[in-house]
Amino acid sequence: MPKPHETAVYTHGHHESVLRSHTWRTAENSAAYLLGSLRPHMRVLDIGCGPGTITADLAELVPDGHVTGVDRSPEIVERARATAAARGLGNIDFAVADVHALDYPDDTFCVVHAHQVLQHVGDPVRALREMKRVARPNGFIAVRDSDYGAMTWYPASPGMDDWLDLYRRVARANGGEPDAGRRLRAWALEAGFTDITSTSATWTFAAPDEREWWSGLWADRTLASAYADRATEGGHATIEQLRGVSEAWREWGKRPESWFSVLHGEILCRKEAGPTPVR
Repeated sequence: MPKPHETAVYTHGHHESVLRSHTWRTAENSAAYLLGSLRPHMRVLDIGCGPGTITADLAELVPDGHVTGVDRSPEIVERARATAAARGLGNIDFAVADVHALDYPDDTFCVVHAHQVLQHVGDPVRALREMKRVARPNGFIAVRDSDYGAMTWYPASPGMDDWLDLYRRVARANGGEPDAGRRLRAWALEAGFTDITSTSATWTFAAPDEREWWSGLWADRTLASAYADRATEGGHATIEQLRGVSEAWREWGKRPESWFSVLHGEILCRKEAGPTPVR
């Protein structure tokens, strides 16, 4: 019988419409809750690095330290390497890795960071325990995940209601938890953390260029990404239904009063130091 994490599938895949949003992410717009804890000398592990934009930002913020970015996809790791090379960063490296079984010794990193990762894994508590293992005593584990059930928009759109219902069903069928943001603190407690700071933050898309960009990438993703394939192959939707959802996104994006908010849950956990040895 497969282990829980082996049954999880990354819902989105790496279609251009997915990378369009991933390459937009920065440390400032996606990891602000962590930045005040960074110090120039720190060694950082960035899990689920994707195309490497946040990873590269973190490397610039620890100029006397080092950042390692890891992802399960060899293809996307190569893209992250190209991102770092284009920015001329020398204190950064990348590897293929699974968050459930990291190939690093205990107590290696000052900071272990994961953005939009735990919603896609089969065993988030195990993943957090592994992140804790490789963090140094008094080091930080920083996790941020969106919460699809808490996303909200205006004006109302039956087609976008269909999108949210469909996405949550597909993500759960793939072994993930799309409403991860609200669960991060509970998962951290189950993983054994006691020093947990819980916060939340939002992305908001309302200006004309923001609406066009956000609605366009979801309209395209609904029809052309791995998510679309998993929706149809899993029997969750027909291609005609996906076309209807895609068109609903485009129509919503054209309306000047449109507004969309994405809620993220965040946890910043400190790994407790072990007992001082008796001398």
